[in-house]
Amino acid sequence: MATPSFDLADIKRRMQGAVNALKHDLGSLRTGRATPSLLDPITVDAYGAAMSMAQVATISVPEPRLLSVSVWDRGMVAAVEKAIRESDLGLNPMTEGQTIRLRIPEMNEQRRKEMVKVAHKYTEEARVAVRHVRRDGLDLLKKLEKDGAISQDDEKRQADQVQKATDQHIAEIDGVLASKEKEIMQV
Repeated sequence: MATPSFDLADIKRRMQGAVNALKHDLGSLRTGRATPSLLDPITVDAYGAAMSMAQVATISVPEPRLLSVSVWDRGMVAAVEKAIRESDLGLNPMTEGQTIRLRIPEMNEQRRKEMVKVAHKYTEEARVAVRHVRRDGLDLLKKLEKDGAISQDDEKRQADQVQKATDQHIAEIDGVLASKEKEIMQV
């Protein structure tokens, strides 16, 4: 069996993956402003399979509070409209030929606070994921040091590098949350 080796770049890549997942999750949160990523979680029953909205239509933002969904196949318009209605986004589609218009309603203060709580939950999950990666890296370093593969000084130096990477990624996560929170609370 090959002995595992320590790779700081891999640890940073895994931590960055947690940050990217957070950005994706926060991108699908409704802020009162129209964004194409708002429709990412919706799947359409098309051609006997569940397809994402991007696979059956083009989504554009002609105005800050309006989404325009141009369905490619005329026969799929009803299925796309049904999928939007049945989603928990609270959007009311208006169909004009092969184009579906979605007006994004104004969010009240209570709804904004609920969205901020959801954003905090996503952020905490990302922080936990980064900490798990840190724990895995530190455990590997301790094992390598115990097995005699690296010296105690090397273990300490590399553990410090893992902690610095963790601190950087946690700070980035906090920055992403702060900007999303500001965006949600903006009236």
